[in-house]
This record gives sequence, structure tokens and C-alpha cells, in this order.
Amino acid sequence: MKMQTVARASVGALRSFLHFRKVYILRSSHISMSYKSRYEKSKTQLLCDDSINILNRDIFSKFFSWEEEKLKRQNGLACLDESSYNTLCGYINMLRNVNNWFNNKPWNQLTQSDIKRVYNDLEDGKIKNRNGNRFEDRRSYYNKIFKSKPFKLAGLHTKVENALEFFTDTRKKDVRFISYDSFQQMLSFLHKPQHFALFWLAWDIGENINSLLEMKVKHLKRQINKDTQEVEYLVYFPKGNLKRSRQTRSEPTLYSETVKYIDALLRYGREIEFHDEKGHFRRKAIPYKDNDYLFTFKYRQALQIFSSVVKRSGVKCEPNGEKPSWKDLRSGMACHLFNQGWHIEDINLRLGHTPQSKWINSYINYLAINRKNVVKKHYNNSLDEIKLELENSKAREKQLSHRLENQGQQLTSLKDEIERLLNGKDFIKVLTNLVRKQRQMANVLEQMTGHKFDVILNNEDEPITTVTLKNIQKRDIPKTKR
Repeated sequence: MKMQTVARASVGALRSFLHFRKVYILRSSHISMSYKSRYEKSKTQLLCDDSINILNRDIFSKFFSWEEEKLKRQNGLACLDESSYNTLCGYINMLRNVNNWFNNKPWNQLTQSDIKRVYNDLEDGKIKNRNGNRFEDRRSYYNKIFKSKPFKLAGLHTKVENALEFFTDTRKKDVRFISYDSFQQMLSFLHKPQHFALFWLAWDIGENINSLLEMKVKHLKRQINKDTQEVEYLVYFPKGNLKRSRQTRSEPTLYSETVKYIDALLRYGREIEFHDEKGHFRRKAIPYKDNDYLFTFKYRQALQIFSSVVKRSGVKCEPNGEKPSWKDLRSGMACHLFNQGWHIEDINLRLGHTPQSKWINSYINYLAINRKNVVKKHYNNSLDEIKLELENSKAREKQLSHRLENQGQQLTSLKDEIERLLNGKDFIKVLTNLVRKQRQMANVLEQMTGHKFDVILNNEDEPITTVTLKNIQKRDIPKTKR
């Protein structure tokens, strides 16, 4: 009995293991599947889906043929590349959704009222996405399906224009970004070198997550910055890895942390999976080669990693508190560079836009960069006035100090003169001058009062004696008219 229980447990464990390996293999194959494979598989499933009206499937088939040719001719391609297949993959779910909104009704039989009903339901939030929320990217449906080739193939151009008469594509861009402090908070929940390197590259370079995941080791060049003498990586983005609207470019890293974690990742090596001698599932790291992808996971796993970090850190987007996505790191980087004083054209170039791109204008208005410059200018003017007043005050203080210094010198000179007098030097000369002045005063008093006054000395050769002026009274002195 006991042996049977053990055997059953072993069989159950084996089934669980095999089920896990099957799911893992399926997920791994899906993650590593190219956009071309995804598109061809999804396209076949869509066009062969019997639950979809055959007339609509015929429109879908014509549209895909037209869109494939358009992508090749507009981009000068002999055959479609991965970016083109990525664009085509986006149409698969959009066409399915629109077909469901019109209840699988043949598109060439749709009326203006049908189109307007769906339009109003989308705008009013009655039509919801898989999460039960209002569709956020409604404009893509209007521009790529309703007002574009799919509905034109069904002959609905005029009906769409009338039904969507209030739709305008000129709207204010919603502002949402992750602040630098929030980004630092997210980093505290990472553990693996790959994750650190990916997060820092997303913040440092500002490219979208798909382009970063397509990066290979050969696209990184370690070098010394000639101006700062600091180590940096020059990151190259080939055309095939970028969105159509982005420019092929090479960008140097700005943060030492980016260099630190790329170095750590390259030293650690690339993780691979293998079975050991007992058939157990194992992983090990091997050295990178130039043609190896820097990251061994793809988009879906990157989404799971980001979602897990957001959930554990509790980080929200600014200013409205939305749930962050990888794209918000890109806008967060741009806002941080604004606050650091970067010029608009330089940030646009780093983001892969043209220097004249207006994508960033809404962020400028929110951050009030120009207003802050005006306040800063006003503050600087006030500060200049304060500095001028301080300099004037210092000049007055210096002038007063100079005067006090001169007075000190005069006092010192007077003190020296008094000391000389007390020591008998030039004493006779001083007394002689004093006698002369007293005689002059005595003569003046005699003329005024008619009385004779005695002086200290009767003549210049007699010794000095102490006497007082006689008969000098206030009443004897006549009053003089002014």
C-alpha cells in the first residue's frame, strides 16, 4: 500500500514536471517567435476563421496585401523587415475588435447610423477593453480603420466622414511620466544584472522597450569620454530595430550606473538552459559573443518584470497617478533632462525625433520651464540689485574705515607731540608763541574796555610768572552791534 502511494506521488510529480516543461517551452517559443512568424500565423487564423463574415474576411485579405506593398514601397524595401511585420501585427486585433463592435455585420452594408453608434459608444465608454476599461487608444482605430483603407475598401468613406464629423485629430497630448525619485524607488526591487541594465538603459537612452530588447552586444561600444575622462557606452540603434518615426543614431550613456550594470552583465555572461546528467533542468552563464542579444528575454517577460516592480514599489505616474508602463520611463527621462537645463532640440535628438518635433511641447507646458526661467530671471534681477547695494555698503564701510585710520594717525601724531612737550622738547618755542598770542589778546581787550591788562610775561626776556587778568568783568566789556 505504501509503495503504491509513493508510486502515485512519483507519477503525479512527473506529470506536473512535464506539464510545467510543456508550458515553459510553449511560452519560450512564443516569446522568441519573430514578428514575421506571429503575423503569418495570426493572419492565417483571422482569414480562416469561419465565425467571421466571409465578405469581411475578403476585405481583410485585400487590406493586408495593400498594406504590405505600402510598407515596402514607402520604406524602400525589397522585402518586409521585422518593423514592418510588427506594424502589420498591430492590425490583427484591431480588425477583430472592429468586426465584433459591428456584430459581424458585412462592412459594405453598414449605415451611417451604425458607424455613429459605435463611435459614440467608444467615446462614452460603453465599449470596453479586456480589462473592463474604456479604450484609451481610440484615435488609432479612427485613423487606421474607420478613416483609412479598410473602410474605404468597403465603400464607407463618405458615411465615415459624416458619422465622425465631430472627431478631430488635433488634441492636447496627455502628460504622464515617472519622476527620477520614483525611478530610483523602482530600482530597489530589482535583483538580476539583466534587469538593472534594462531599466537603466530605458531611463538613460530613452528608447522604447522593443528596441532595447533587440539590442545586440555588437551595438555597444565602451569608450572614454574625451571631455569628462569618464567611462561611457556608445549605444547604436540600427534602422531595423526602431519604429518608423525614429531616426537611426548612436547615443552615449549619461549615467555611471548604466556603465556599471552593463559591465556587470557582460562579465556575468549570457544565461542558457540545459539538462544535467540526471535529466534535471539547469541554467548556467556562458560568455557573450558579438552577435548575441544583450537580453535573453523578450517583450512579454519584460512586461511581467515591469508590472511586478510597479506593484511592489507602489510607484505611480505624475501628475494624475496612472499605472506606469515602460513608455513612461522614456517621458520621465525627457522631463528630468528638462529640469537639468537641456535644450529642447537636444532632447528631441536623443529621443530619436527630429529637432523640430512637437511631441515634447505638452511636457514643457506642464513643467512650466519657460515660466520658471522668467521667475529665475526676475529673481536674478532682484539678486543683482541686492549685490549692488551690498557693494555700495562695502564701499561706504571701506571709506569710513579709511577715515578712522587717518584719524588714528592724527591722534598718534598729537600724542607724540604732547610727549615731546612733556619731555621739554621745543617747550620755549611753544611758550613764546603763547605769550605773543596773549599780548595780542590783551591789546584787543584794552581797546575795547579802556583798561590795561597784565600778561604772563612783561617782556620776552623775563622769566614766566603766573598772573591773572585784572579788572576783567563782564560789565566792562561793551556790547557790540551786529
